[in-house]
Amino acid sequence: QVQLVESGGGYVQAGGSLRLSCAASGRTFSNSFMGWFRQAPGKGREFVAAIRWNDGNTYHSNSMKGRFTISRDNAKNTVYLQMNSLKPEDTAVYYCAVAPRSAVLSDPRFFDYWGQGTQVTVSS
Repeated sequence: QVQLVESGGGYVQAGGSLRLSCAASGRTFSNSFMGWFRQAPGKGREFVAAIRWNDGNTYHSNSMKGRFTISRDNAKNTVYLQMNSLKPEDTAVYYCAVAPRSAVLSDPRFFDYWGQGTQVTVSS
């Protein structure tokens, strides 16, 4: 079993920045991916970014590339999402998730473990 705890969400004005953290504990998987998804009210879960744990390769949604950056700290078993130039349309609950094996990263169904989510609200 994997436990994920997100933090760092909050309220920010448009153009501002936030850094989300996701601390992982429990079982580990050598070829796993840790990812960030978001879900706005009335919408489905949207892929934001992912990182492969064993080699640090990163994958970002094209729509957010250049503004959002995923990174990790192996020693802390923590993944981060740095979000810059935030826009009101970035308002959503952001979830951290783990895919234990090779995955279609944009598809949340490949991710077996999920955190509780952290709210990000961007005002105009």
